[in-house]
Amino acid sequence: MQKIKIEWKHFDKEGKTCQRCSKTGKNLIRVLRDLKVEFASNRIQIELKEIKLPESHMAESNSILIDGIPLEDLISNTEVGKNACGSCSKLIGQPADCYCRTIQYKENTFETIPSYIIKQAILKKIQSEGD
Repeated sequence: MQKIKIEWKHFDKEGKTCQRCSKTGKNLIRVLRDLKVEFASNRIQIELKEIKLPESHMAESNSILIDGIPLEDLISNTEVGKNACGSCSKLIGQPADCYCRTIQYKENTFETIPSYIIKQAILKKIQSEGD
């Protein structure tokens, strides 16, 4: 049986996270639910580990690792960026001083990691394991 370990890192303050991390988490859960159904007969097991980060590790927030590999390293034309995050600024009580991760894919910048990019990265990792 092939096992894939997914780690979702996001800032957490007293059980709350920012809007972009929350939306990324929902996209990730949706993709994993769909893939588990898709892979039920292919003997592929997907494990999710949620990693709640303190403010001191906020730069790692809103990231997904697949078997230890950052999502952006699995997808061509993808890199990490950052921009101001009002939601995190509000959580930490520092208006406009918080910059959070973004994903740049081709010519688009995403504050929330889209489902199709998450799925593409997982499928690429599964395919590389099968080769």
